[in-house]
Amino acid sequence: MNINKVILSFSAFFLLANTVIEAQQKLAQEAEQAMLRATKYMVEDVSTNGGFVWYYTPDLSRRWGEMEAYKTMIWVQDGGTVSVGHMLLDAYHATGNDYYYQAAEKAAAAMIWGQSNEGGWNYMIDFAGDKSLKTWYNTIGKNGWRLEEFQHYYGNDTYDDDVSSDAARFILRMYLEKLDPKYKASLDKAINFMIKSQYPLGGWPQRFPLRHDFNKTGHEDYTSFYTFNDDVIWENVNFLIQCYQTLGEERLLDPISRGMNFYMLSQHSSGAWGQQYNMQLQPTGARTYEPSSLLPGFTFDHAMLLLKFYQYTGDRKYIARVPEAIQWLEKTKLPASGTENGKYTHPQFVEIGTDKAIYVHRKGSNVAYGHYYVDNNDKDLLVHYYGKARVNLQKLKDEYARVSALPAEEATKDSPIKPSSFNSEGTPQKALVLNRYSSNDPTPEPMVKELVSSLDAKNRWLVKHVMISNPYTGDGQSKELTDKYATTNVGDKTDTSPFRDTSDNDYISTSAYIKNMSRLINYVKAANQSKAGK
Repeated sequence: MNINKVILSFSAFFLLANTVIEAQQKLAQEAEQAMLRATKYMVEDVSTNGGFVWYYTPDLSRRWGEMEAYKTMIWVQDGGTVSVGHMLLDAYHATGNDYYYQAAEKAAAAMIWGQSNEGGWNYMIDFAGDKSLKTWYNTIGKNGWRLEEFQHYYGNDTYDDDVSSDAARFILRMYLEKLDPKYKASLDKAINFMIKSQYPLGGWPQRFPLRHDFNKTGHEDYTSFYTFNDDVIWENVNFLIQCYQTLGEERLLDPISRGMNFYMLSQHSSGAWGQQYNMQLQPTGARTYEPSSLLPGFTFDHAMLLLKFYQYTGDRKYIARVPEAIQWLEKTKLPASGTENGKYTHPQFVEIGTDKAIYVHRKGSNVAYGHYYVDNNDKDLLVHYYGKARVNLQKLKDEYARVSALPAEEATKDSPIKPSSFNSEGTPQKALVLNRYSSNDPTPEPMVKELVSSLDAKNRWLVKHVMISNPYTGDGQSKELTDKYATTNVGDKTDTSPFRDTSDNDYISTSAYIKNMSRLINYVKAANQSKAGK
C-alpha cells in the first residue's frame, strides 16, 4: 500500500472527526443558550419565590399542581419545585453556569420556608400562610371527588407521593453540593422527622404527626396506617441509606434495618402484601376506592425489594418467603378473557382469604353525593385508578433465581450499608447520584435542534393536552346516582378533580420544561466529554 495514501486517509479521517466535533460543539453552545433562556423565563417570570406548580396558562392567570393552585402556592410533589431543583443542579454540573445554582438556591429557600416545625412537608406550600391554605382546602380541595387526600385540612406533613422524602433528598443534595452549612439545619430537621415518625416495627404512616380526624363516609381515617402506597416505606429507607452513605451517621442504621424488616413482618400468610396495614398488621383499605385487599402489583414490588435487601445485608431471611409471593402471583393471574388482549396480567385488588378479583366502581356526579363501591364485575372500571395491573412475573422469577444463588459475600459486594472502604473517584458526597430521574441516555442531534428551535418568542416550550380542572363554583348539588361519570376522570362541573384538556389550548408545563432541559443537559455533557477526549 502506498504510504502517502495511508497518510492522506488518516488525515482525511482526523479532519472529518474534527469537523464532527466542531459541529457538535456549535450545537452544544446553541443548546446551552436555549437552556439559559428557558430557565430565565421560568425562574424570573413564572416561579413563585423560586418554586413552581405543574401547569400554567400562558398568561399565568390559572395554574395547577395536582389540583388548581392559588398564585401564592407552589407544589412540592414530583413535577413541581423539587424536580426543578434537581434538574437545575444537573444543569449547573453540565455547564458550570452559576445561574443554575442560584436558581436551585431559590428553590431550596422556598422549600425551607415551607418546611414544617416538625421537619416534613405537605403537598403544597402557600406563601399566603395557613389562613389561605385552609380556604383552599375548604373549597377546591374539598370538591375534588377522586382526590380524597385533598378533601381535608390536616395541618401536618405527608410521605404520600414521596413528598417529604424527595424534598429532604433535595435539601441533602443542596447541602452536599458545596457543604454549605445554611442547609444543615433543614436537613437535620428532615432526618429527625423521618426517625421520630417511624413506628417501632419499622413502617411509617402516610402523614405525621398522627391525626385521626377525617372519617370519610364511615371509613376510618387511614393516614396513621402503616403505608406502602406510593413507596412511602421504601423511599424513606432509601433516603436514610443515602444519608448514611454521604453523612456517615451510624444512628441511621437502626431505622434502615427496621424499615427493611417491616417488609417481612407485613407479608401476609398467603405470601402477598396489601398497601396499607392497621395497627394489628392487617391489610386494610384507605381511600374509599382502595378496599381492604391484597395487591399483585405491590406483591411484585415488595418481593423485588426483598431481593435487594439480601444484597444489602447478606441475610437470607429477606428472601426466604419470596417463593410464596411468586406462587400467589401465579395463583391470582387473570383468566385470558380478562387480560384485555394481553394488556393486563392481574387484578388491581384481590380479596383477602378467597383470592378472588375485586373491582371498584362509582356512582353519582360529585363528591357531595357520589360514592365508590366494590363487586366482582370487571366492566365499567375506574379510569383514575384502574382495576387491573400488569406484573412481570417472569422478571421476578429470574431475579429470584439469580440472587438466591449468590453467596452472601458476593451478593453484598456493592452494599451501601455494609462496612467497606470507598474506592470510587472523589468522595461519596460528589459521586452519589441523588436525582432519581437523572439519565445519561444520549439525545439525538435532530431532537436537540428541534428543542432549540421550538422555544417561542418568550422562551417557552408550550404544550397541549395537559391536566386542568373545572374552576371552583361551590359544593356539589346533584343527588342523582347516575353512571354517567363512572369511567371519567371528573364528575359534574362542581368536581375540581383534574382532567385532560383535549382542545388545542397551549400551556406552560413544568414537567415539559424539566424533560426538555434534561435532554439538552445530556447533549451538552456528551459534547463536553467528546471535546475533552479530542
